[in-house]
Amino acid sequence: MESKKHTLDELQKLTDQWITSIGIRYFNELTNMTLLMEEVGELARLMARTYGEQSFKESDKQNSIGEEMADVLWVLICLANQTGINLEKEFMAKYEKRTKRDKLRHKKNEKLNDSNFKPKL
Repeated sequence: MESKKHTLDELQKLTDQWITSIGIRYFNELTNMTLLMEEVGELARLMARTYGEQSFKESDKQNSIGEEMADVLWVLICLANQTGINLEKEFMAKYEKRTKRDKLRHKKNEKLNDSNFKPKL
């Protein structure tokens, strides 16, 4: 797959194309909701072992956090497609809502004033 950056809209279209051409059809919404929870659990397992106090099992070592996040996103996109939700539109609406609501809230939170925290972007 090319390394081009894709918008959420494009990812929804790519996923739909894959599902309808290779995957035959979508699993029903309940099945996909259950699969989403399963994928979130797999991500949580790796997070607990990577950043928490649990040690890795041999079977955990073959998976990566990025891969598990992609699995979560894949199933979430499937659910959005099935239910007619435009994730990009909904995300931007939520972003704007949070920005208005929390503009000063977090700056005033002393618990968040940890100058040692640096995201790994």
